[in-house]
Amino acid sequence: DLVQSLYYIDEKIEPQRLSDFGTFSSYKFFRFFLRPCLTLLPRLEVQWCSHAVCEMCGIVGTREAFFSKTKRFCSVSCSRSYSSNSKKASILARLQGKPPTKKAKVLHKAAWSAKIGAFLHSQGTGQLADGTPTGQDALVLGFDWGKFLKDHSYKAAPVSCFKHVPLYDQWEDVMKGMKVEVLNSDAVLPSRVYWIASVIQTAGYRVLLRYEGFENDASHDFWCNLGTVDVHPIGWCAINSKILVPPRTIHAKFTDWKGYLMKRLVGSRTLPVDFHIKMVESMKYPFRQGMRLEVVDKSQVSRTRMAVVDTVIGGRLRLLYEDGDSDDDFWCHMWSPLIHPVGWSRRVGHGIKMSERRSDMAHHPTFRKIYFLLPSPFLLVRAVYTEGGWFEEGMKLEAIDPLNLGNICVATVCKVLLDGYLMICVDGGPSTDGSDWFCYHASSHAIFPATFCQKNDIELTPPKGKTREATTCWPCHQKGQVPAPSLPDCPNHGFKVGMKLEAVDLMEPRLICVATVKRVVHRLLSIHFDGWDSEYDQWVDCESPDIYPVGWCELTGYQLQPPVAAEPATPLKAKEATKKKKKQFGKKRKRIPPTKTRPLRQGSKKPLLEDDPQGARKISSEPVPGEIIAVRVKEEHLDAASPDKASSPELPVSLENIKQETDN
Repeated sequence: DLVQSLYYIDEKIEPQRLSDFGTFSSYKFFRFFLRPCLTLLPRLEVQWCSHAVCEMCGIVGTREAFFSKTKRFCSVSCSRSYSSNSKKASILARLQGKPPTKKAKVLHKAAWSAKIGAFLHSQGTGQLADGTPTGQDALVLGFDWGKFLKDHSYKAAPVSCFKHVPLYDQWEDVMKGMKVEVLNSDAVLPSRVYWIASVIQTAGYRVLLRYEGFENDASHDFWCNLGTVDVHPIGWCAINSKILVPPRTIHAKFTDWKGYLMKRLVGSRTLPVDFHIKMVESMKYPFRQGMRLEVVDKSQVSRTRMAVVDTVIGGRLRLLYEDGDSDDDFWCHMWSPLIHPVGWSRRVGHGIKMSERRSDMAHHPTFRKIYFLLPSPFLLVRAVYTEGGWFEEGMKLEAIDPLNLGNICVATVCKVLLDGYLMICVDGGPSTDGSDWFCYHASSHAIFPATFCQKNDIELTPPKGKTREATTCWPCHQKGQVPAPSLPDCPNHGFKVGMKLEAVDLMEPRLICVATVKRVVHRLLSIHFDGWDSEYDQWVDCESPDIYPVGWCELTGYQLQPPVAAEPATPLKAKEATKKKKKQFGKKRKRIPPTKTRPLRQGSKKPLLEDDPQGARKISSEPVPGEIIAVRVKEEHLDAASPDKASSPELPVSLENIKQETDN
């Protein structure tokens, strides 16, 4: 009774409402005297002492497992990092000329260097003392989206096409002619000044701006990412006491700048006042470092393995296998169908690799923060209704080859799991033990009814030992042919052939590359990587979480891989590039080590499916003779919890979190 009373008093009563309980002295008596005495009671578990939050990384855990007497940190490394970053915060304060405070505000690991770099960049250096480029200089070094689009007259896919990116549902309001206040780079003044600019062109998150006063003169147009902190709605300078100064080039063009601006601004549109607040809020993610989950085993795709979240960048997760080495990682989006909550494999009947021994990874800092992840952060699967029966073993269909995402092959349902999941194999594969089966949900857009390719003029890859001519009408050779089911409704996704975007190389999923929409078939997109041969193209769904609008990498601090330059002196070795590595289960482009500019991709690549064409090894099995039973599928989308809810990465993201490419 005493424990329950103390908990109620401690947690439920606020000092402003002490009249409900008694005097303030009584409150202090219970809070500061009796409550500490409870720690002396053996094996007493009360709710107020069960949870703690690490002040460095934000990880939630049990107070008893936390480090030090104060229980402020989850590990020794976080305690030391907190102390180290306090010093870094003091350095930044001194650089900015601010007086030191008694208690320095700690800068998180992902942000301190970017903040110092941003300050140096504002002073005109753009790099740290050691010459390392910082902030936006580092993010766009080696590739300029604006110049690339303008020189070739390319069109970028609009942000509204990507439902998994920040502010996708509000980007239709960003249009040509909109007015904003931006940093004036054409001014010679000791302090930062601003000027009004008009949006001339939009390309994903990037916009082409022109300072007011230049009118039809495009000589000083410049590209800018609307997600950066130097772009503001009209009126921001007045509210924050900032100065509007016209560019030096046209300073003498008008004598009455105030009157000129009033005429130009009448009836114009601008950004919402809370634009940047909404941008930051939409970049909060429910996954944290240390969370445990199940993910496909990249060495044997028919099973899953336990993994832990190591890094979260823009909703993309770097996972470390629990029983692997420190470099045995796997990258995917938090909406990827390749990851599942702990216990999923046992629940649906999927194979999972059991750890035979505890590896050295137990000493990795991330594994000291492990706690189980609730199912809520995962994307809900679609409800599936069938006409004429459910999927059965032996049924034939067409599916995207998880080993080579540019191919659609004849496939077989090898096993039916619970909750609508299926084990699929590509016909003609070498495996006979089922090790190359791959798991798809019945609602997956990577599996299709028979004759899908024939009806949509897509080349169907034949099983091993069969010719393409025989595969063209492969259902005709089976008995009991049933008409193929009708296609599900196709959303108005907005993608068109030729649009530019940023796409994940699904066979090397830590890399995001410049890409083009090569073909659109209903909701299916063929993605071509600029500078690479067509054999590396990938089929993805229009709602795949592995494609992004132009400027997404710059916005989140992720490194973008530029197109491979056509240099006769260094031709691409396509033949050597096609060699398969078992570990990566597919063709994979070789990358040259990082340099001062951006690393370029050379050699081979073959996708590692992780979006709707879910990445994995080649699925195969001997063709099952017999009748083909077609299943009519109707899909119904459920409202899933927004992916933008939880820990918020600071902007800009530090370059420490940008994964550098290494040579294969």
